[in-house]
Amino acid sequence: MQPAPLPSLSIEALQEHHDRTSFGSGVIELDRYLYSQAGQDAKRRVAAPFVLLNKKTIISYYTLSAYGIRLADLPAEAIKRMPKYPVLPATLLGRLAVSQDRQGQKLGQFMLIDALRRSLENTHEIGSIGVVVNAYNESAERFYLHHEFTPLPGQTRKLFLAMATIKKLFPRLPEHGQ
Repeated sequence: MQPAPLPSLSIEALQEHHDRTSFGSGVIELDRYLYSQAGQDAKRRVAAPFVLLNKKTIISYYTLSAYGIRLADLPAEAIKRMPKYPVLPATLLGRLAVSQDRQGQKLGQFMLIDALRRSLENTHEIGSIGVVVNAYNESAERFYLHHEFTPLPGQTRKLFLAMATIKKLFPRLPEHGQ
């Protein structure tokens, strides 16, 4: 499942010339991150921020980074299929936000699909057993649950989606080594 092309919209890695000041999602922590931290995280390679632009205006963004997850923290059904290493590599979808004036237009879903596709494609270079998210609130948690994420046992609003499940969303992507 590829994100549907939207007229006049493009997804790019965050660059210095992108105007972050006009973005407002209604979640102060997500807005503050984009304004003051995202550029530094990109430069330091702590996180890879991606922005959805309508011409030159940021209307959504998300971040991806490497993450280590303890085997014991995974859902029981996922543990069965994993190697028995104490810590396994995963991808962290650290933040995902949509501008308030564009909410309700399925842009969050569009960006999630793009983030999952990038995460899957990157497993050809860097291993990852799945994507982990920290939902900021109940609404975000419902969003991720609707998209097949599974709560991590004993961790409030932290969810997981196995790479094997993500692969099923993108059957046309080549397998590793092809």
